[in-house]
Amino acid sequence: MGPAVPRNPLRRLLPPPGLESGLLAVTAVALAAGGVCRLVGAAELADLFWGLGTAVAVVPAVGWVLDALRRGHAGVDLIAVLALGGTLAVREYLAGALIALMLATGRTLESAAQRRASRDLRALLERAPRTARLRTGDEVRTVPSAEVDAGDLLVVGPGEVVPVDGLVVGEAAVLDESALTGESLGVRRAQGEPVRSGVVNAGGAFELRATAREQDSTYAGIVRLAREAGAQSAPVVRLADRYAAWFLPLSVAAAGLAWLFSGSAVRAVAVLVVATPCPLLLAAPVAVVSGLSRASRLGVVIRDGGALENLGRARTLLLDKTGTLTGGRPRVLDVVAAPGWQSAQVLRLAASLDQYSPHVLAQAVVEEARRRGLRLSVPDDVSEEPGRGAVGTVAGRRMGVGRLADGAEQPAWARSVDNRAVLDGASVAWLTVDTVPVGAVLLRDPLRPDASRTLRRLRAAGIDRLVMLTGDRREPAREVGAVLGLDGVRAGLTPADKVAAVRAERERAVTVMVGDGVNDAPALAAADIGVAMGARGATASSEAADVVLTTDRVDRLADAVAIAVRSRRIAVQSALGGMALSLAAMAAAACGLLPPALGALLQEGIDVAVILNALRVLRDDRAGRPSLPPATEALIHRFAAEHDDLRDVLDAVRDAADQLADGCGPDALAAVAEVHRLLTERLLPHEYAEEHELYPALAPTLGGPEATATMSRAHAEIDRLARRIATHLALSGPDGEPAPEQLDDLRACLYGLHTVLRLHFTQEEENYFSLAP
Repeated sequence: MGPAVPRNPLRRLLPPPGLESGLLAVTAVALAAGGVCRLVGAAELADLFWGLGTAVAVVPAVGWVLDALRRGHAGVDLIAVLALGGTLAVREYLAGALIALMLATGRTLESAAQRRASRDLRALLERAPRTARLRTGDEVRTVPSAEVDAGDLLVVGPGEVVPVDGLVVGEAAVLDESALTGESLGVRRAQGEPVRSGVVNAGGAFELRATAREQDSTYAGIVRLAREAGAQSAPVVRLADRYAAWFLPLSVAAAGLAWLFSGSAVRAVAVLVVATPCPLLLAAPVAVVSGLSRASRLGVVIRDGGALENLGRARTLLLDKTGTLTGGRPRVLDVVAAPGWQSAQVLRLAASLDQYSPHVLAQAVVEEARRRGLRLSVPDDVSEEPGRGAVGTVAGRRMGVGRLADGAEQPAWARSVDNRAVLDGASVAWLTVDTVPVGAVLLRDPLRPDASRTLRRLRAAGIDRLVMLTGDRREPAREVGAVLGLDGVRAGLTPADKVAAVRAERERAVTVMVGDGVNDAPALAAADIGVAMGARGATASSEAADVVLTTDRVDRLADAVAIAVRSRRIAVQSALGGMALSLAAMAAAACGLLPPALGALLQEGIDVAVILNALRVLRDDRAGRPSLPPATEALIHRFAAEHDDLRDVLDAVRDAADQLADGCGPDALAAVAEVHRLLTERLLPHEYAEEHELYPALAPTLGGPEATATMSRAHAEIDRLARRIATHLALSGPDGEPAPEQLDDLRACLYGLHTVLRLHFTQEEENYFSLAP
């Protein structure tokens, strides 16, 4: 069994749940009832209601102050207690009722932060394996996983979670290690290779020789890390309490001096009334709650005001790769066909076999085929070997899609596919016909289109250090870091390594950690602010996080940081402005120029100004996210869909160039002619429509036509290369074959066009298409 969730050590220090909300209801009713009585002329009854509301607030306020003093600091509530007592002493009941309401409002708004649990480990514990299948001779029996010893032989069935660390025995294992590394692609572990607890068997049953007991294995360590990291997280200090550290002694000193020099207790009470920290009690909570409301409208759930305040002070951002900077699901990167085959034909046949497979790579192949509008065949006699792929009969021929047999000889074109897979960090699904490879589908987890814009916005919001922490391999991680311009990349990390990295960064600055998997939960708990990509369901990362992005868009992270920064800035403005006005009123009250009743009215005016300023947080701030008219959003969605439809044109351009590189035969010439047709009929009309419809529509939002000038220049280059290819075809001889002196330039045009198109499409998707929700 996993370790038990620790009891929250803060619970015994906190008032009973619901006290703040109950106090808020009582004080609001008392103030409203007194107002009604005053309006109908029952002044004494109004004073009774207001006095009761004031008296009711004194008891819990004193308890809060004593609790704070026991913990070694005096917060903003002490001024409120002194003011409440003073208003009762001099019978300024309206002022007391207003102070009581403001106190209850502030405490209610902050109660969620005070009642935070150390960290919720429920999701981690629910996922932990409880049993293991122990093999003794020919007998296999189920035992509690806690009873497994090092050296025991276990059987791990398909879809089961590996219960303890061990080594693969016999047949290779195909594993889903995303829970530990975050990497969505399956991993194959051969005989003798280590397997960590917590990973899922994505293939057939295999045998495991245990090398550690459950409590000493990887997954139990993750649970312990999450618990320890949460327990060691520093408590958030309220913004109001930080300012109260100097405002409190100043107010008390001013009241005491007024009483000392004037001999009048009324003056002292007047000073305390105008010194009542309503700007502190209201400014931060109203601004913070307004920020929480703004964030929730955008699909960002921030657990409490303390997290929002801390997010506004963050300077370092640590990000997981898979599912955070990338989409978290593999997509088809390219389709390569053997000589004599077409890439569309390879994809159609591979998808026809894969449509009955639940494997994540198979689903990606099928989705790509359907996106391209390919008609899938119904295969016969389909079977799937875990870790190898699917085999079946299509159109009377035996076909397979998946891994090639170990030691199988590969033709030159297939070896180049393997090389490209290594360079691109991609997985390969091979299509074989009668055991002969005829094509390959390369799959990779692509960057999110909005990742680059999001990171630029985060830097603009004040984040000055961006680092990626990932369990993925070094090469693809470095490629992502280079594309996004990150300040650092740390790859191949275990959950413990991530926690250590987070703690090291916390020593330098307020640190945010962003992740989406079970493996990220300890790091999220260890950070000052943990942010979980929770759009795909509740995970351990969501449980351990302070902020959850409920939509599958990483740009919401930039929205959350921008809202937090703005909320905190407005809260500080309101608090300091309100306290400055209160200090001026305190000086007037100390000199006898402001009696308590008038001081209470003046204080209410200050409170109204503070509230109105704090409510500015609710206004839409378009600085980071431009406002798009509905017609422009529709255009963006239209051209984004066209980009998806044009992916096969990009593939055709590269295929034609590759065929020309192998020789100028009939197939290569036919491929070039087909490229010319696709450019003329599909690609160039798309580029023309972008230039004359989309870019003019974007110009007013982006600040003028200069914002799209570089993209227009790319359109001109695409058109130039397309015309150059057409010219080469026109210059070909009577048999349609280009002259030898044309071939080098024609190949250069095709490869250049493919490169320009890929870059151009990526820039448009990052800079323009990511603007539309």
